[in-house]
Amino acid sequence: MKTNILIFTIALILCPLLVSSQDFQGIAYYKTKTTVDMSQWGGGKLSEQQKKQIAQRMKPFLEKTYILRFDSKASVFSEEERLDAPGQSMRGGMWASRMGNGPQYKNIADKEFLHEQELFGKQFLISEELKGIEWKMGTESKKIGDYLCFKATAKKVSDDFDWSKLRRRPKPDNKEEVSNDSLKVTNNEEQAEEIKIIDIEAWYSPQIPVSQGPSSYWGLPGLILELSADRTTMLCTKIIMNPKEKEIIEKPNKGKVVSKAEYNTIMEEKMMEMRSMYRRRSSNRRQ
Repeated sequence: MKTNILIFTIALILCPLLVSSQDFQGIAYYKTKTTVDMSQWGGGKLSEQQKKQIAQRMKPFLEKTYILRFDSKASVFSEEERLDAPGQSMRGGMWASRMGNGPQYKNIADKEFLHEQELFGKQFLISEELKGIEWKMGTESKKIGDYLCFKATAKKVSDDFDWSKLRRRPKPDNKEEVSNDSLKVTNNEEQAEEIKIIDIEAWYSPQIPVSQGPSSYWGLPGLILELSADRTTMLCTKIIMNPKEKEIIEKPNKGKVVSKAEYNTIMEEKMMEMRSMYRRRSSNRRQ
């Protein structure tokens, strides 16, 4: 309780009066980096050299720059456009080349979250209620650029696509050959895999007192400038306050409207279909 009062007091002291204006806007640039656990790739038999080669191919898809355009109520988080070198767009493999990560819109007043996605040439619009995050306020502080930031932590259930499903072996067709004990273990493992709790660490600045942040993260008394969630880190490298040219924060509107759970199911089905087709082609080439 004392911690929350302290943070609130600091926020009041540091808040510029102009932030309360309805015309207040900002642009924040974030460098993001995601790591991948390759210990089980290739049946766990990949050499360190092979892992390095794969990591290098995946780098353009794991290290990106995003732009957050925000005001006091709404924001759009989108990937910065860049010009790839010839042939680079396909370096992520057949999976990455068939997916597109579009803008993410959130309105903290209306509790609305929208996310445009492209999958195998089809457009989808993920529509969800903006979920609150139960933050635990800390007293640790540090400077990020010119901004004084404070630490907050949380836990949340991950609703992201579970890529490990693509590495699991198919279930045996002959169920009689599998013992009841084995089935129980499998069912317990599947239930455990369905629920994944991730740790979140955020650093926010009351000097920019808007309850916004990158991606779907929000709910702190200041803009989130650094965030770590699971295997992804996001760090703000540049902020423009009240740009001369006002930004229009528009809702994404392209694609078939689906929930996050529905999109994950569609994605899994498409991935399994592509994997089966790829394996059939590989098998035919070996014959």
